[in-house]
Amino acid sequence: MKILIVENEIYLAQSIASKLMEIGHVCEIATSIKDALRDEKYEAVLLSTNISGQNFYPVIEKHRASIIILMISYISNDTVTNPIKAGACDYIQKPFMIEELMRKLQHLSDFKHLKKENVTYKEYVKNLFATANIEPIDKKSKFPILIKTNFQKHADALVFNYASSQNETFTFLSLTHTNAFEKITRTPNDELIYIIDMQNLKKSEKMKVYNIIEGKRAIICSTDPNEETDITQINIATDSKILDQGDILCVDDYVKYVICNFQNKFPDTELSKKLGISRKSLWEKRKKYGISKKK
Repeated sequence: MKILIVENEIYLAQSIASKLMEIGHVCEIATSIKDALRDEKYEAVLLSTNISGQNFYPVIEKHRASIIILMISYISNDTVTNPIKAGACDYIQKPFMIEELMRKLQHLSDFKHLKKENVTYKEYVKNLFATANIEPIDKKSKFPILIKTNFQKHADALVFNYASSQNETFTFLSLTHTNAFEKITRTPNDELIYIIDMQNLKKSEKMKVYNIIEGKRAIICSTDPNEETDITQINIATDSKILDQGDILCVDDYVKYVICNFQNKFPDTELSKKLGISRKSLWEKRKKYGISKKK
């Protein structure tokens, strides 16, 4: 990490720089506000708020894209509250241990990365579901809820949009994953959970799922139109089944879709014939996609 240390007490600045460089960081020191306004980019700026007679706010403005940690001698509106409102990220009070400084730097670096990643994913999901024109989940609907659809993307859009409208996150689980039942059981009852691939389970396993989710804020998706249950149901059907408003599956996704959704309805001989492949190829594709066949 490239770090700028803005501190007029040169021995303190050198001490901090030395300790940070020992653990692999690149440090530069500025003993005045003028020096700190150099036209360079830093991942982090350690800014002393008691540089005598100098206004440090231009440093915050100049490096607002960086992680800015205030190095303060005492806590007040002038040293903490107002600078943080101006764009600083956090503060640390002198004297401090280098381990505490590193903890803050790592925490803020992780937070910045996750925040940017979250914005990217939100924009991607928003674009992905832009063409899914479906009725939202009624906020008064009783949980758990089963979504029956012949197009997985529509169920996904419904759940993502619901979570966004409620301003909450949710846990995602596929029933093809290892320990899926255990993970569902561990999920708190008040936490929203989205479960897919119900169509791949045997009847006894489906009953187990319904028993586990009783009393939970769970939304289940199944692409089996004959799925039967007493819980709240939402039906979403498209005429195309696989193609939807200009979306075309690639060959691998198409084969995977057919195997997942029809392997319990057709014997392998007929399924492989419909796909135009041999039974051996069908077995190899199950292995490739990590699809297990329920007996």
